[in-house]
Amino acid sequence: MATLHIEHPITDYATWRAAFDRFDEARDRAGVTAYRIRQPEDDEHFIVVDLEFPDAESAHRFHGFLQENVWSNPERSPGLDGTPVARVFVDHD
Repeated sequence: MATLHIEHPITDYATWRAAFDRFDEARDRAGVTAYRIRQPEDDEHFIVVDLEFPDAESAHRFHGFLQENVWSNPERSPGLDGTPVARVFVDHD
């Protein structure tokens, strides 16, 4: 299993979440098996997202999709306020 871990500032949660929800189908097609959204308790303008994938290759491919098709286009990423930082983590049992 692999996790695409994403962190970035946002303008406001409602705007960001509406944009996130519009990509449900893209996440499904990419193989996302689960996701988790978190915010620091003391910063409502920052978001952390973990997207779970069956393998690292799928996570890297979706990261590329986000960079090329979502984050680079302000119309597709309203609520994004700054440059996302993303890393792929793999599980070792």
